[in-house]
Amino acid sequence: MNPSEKFRRFAAECEAMSKFANSPESKANWDGIAARWILCAELADDRYSPKVNMIPRRRRRSRYYGLN
Repeated sequence: MNPSEKFRRFAAECEAMSKFANSPESKANWDGIAARWILCAELADDRYSPKVNMIPRRRRRSRYYGLN
């Protein structure tokens, strides 16, 4: 299981806890935590996704290029 899948599972657990919350404050807290886990999952997707069309950066020429 990759990190983003774990984070989405944690978010689902928080959403389930939100449904059983007695107070509006508790529900809002669980919903906020779930939203943060989803954000973490999206960031993990970006970080661990294969790089498409990755072009290597060219080396910078020294300002003294050709003076040696």
